[in-house]
Amino acid sequence: MSKNATASRPGLTERLRDALPKLVLSPSVAIVAVFVYGFILFTIYLSFTNSRILPDFELVGWRNYTNLFRIRAWDTAVTNLMIFGTLYIAICCALGLLLAILLDQRIRAEGFIRTIYLYPMALSFVVTGVAWKWFLNPGIGLQAVVRSWGFEDFEFAWITDSQMAIYTIVIAAVWQTSGFVMAMFLAGLRGIDSEMMRAAQIDGASTFALYRRIIIPQLRPAFMSAFVVLAHMAIKSYDLVIALTGGGPGTATELPATFMYSYTFTRNQMGIGAASAVIMLMTIAAIIVPYLWSELREKK
Repeated sequence: MSKNATASRPGLTERLRDALPKLVLSPSVAIVAVFVYGFILFTIYLSFTNSRILPDFELVGWRNYTNLFRIRAWDTAVTNLMIFGTLYIAICCALGLLLAILLDQRIRAEGFIRTIYLYPMALSFVVTGVAWKWFLNPGIGLQAVVRSWGFEDFEFAWITDSQMAIYTIVIAAVWQTSGFVMAMFLAGLRGIDSEMMRAAQIDGASTFALYRRIIIPQLRPAFMSAFVVLAHMAIKSYDLVIALTGGGPGTATELPATFMYSYTFTRNQMGIGAASAVIMLMTIAAIIVPYLWSELREKK
């Protein structure tokens, strides 16, 4: 064998150097493949079986999905998700945009104020739910405090009202997440070309027209990212609901995630619980997949 052929062969050190990243990442890849995608496939399979308290591998076709849409609690959960998701996304985007515009004015103590707005996102949804449960409790919370000030007719008992309880979930979720949305919009605002805005101001554009025609349209990527993140969080909301209302009063704040847990682990209807989980997965995929496709297409 010639010396040139020997020299062209990669040495053992070089081969180890090339293989090291794969060796380091392979355990993580294997864990994700088994415990994420493997269990997703297993859940899909269970949704077509007669599983109860334990997995049963007897296939029953689409029966679980048919029964799922006949359950009144599932209809309530879907309706509540539509109310919660719509208000949650709309208010978070509006409030986050407003806060981002205010901070973009280069106000004093901007870093401190931004930290305060972002701080709720550092809390878990369980902590948020417990804190707002105390705050909204008619006996010890806002209503009791205001009445102790002499306003005996003041009433704010939404958390115990079956018609209004779902809006307490919206309030708590918006409080926790609006600062995160603000950070996304603020990053978008700081990325807009200042020369373009200066030219529009020289041409006589008012502040309102400047934001409506130039600035806000350029925040489309931030709006899309915020929508995807918030929609995903709304669909899988569980811990906030359990900590704040427990799904009550009755089923007034039942959401698909709480329905899935209840039917899988409390009512021992694992097949129906798996079917509801698959519906949630399909809903999230219907939002995320088009978003990823559009992002990849723009990069190309």
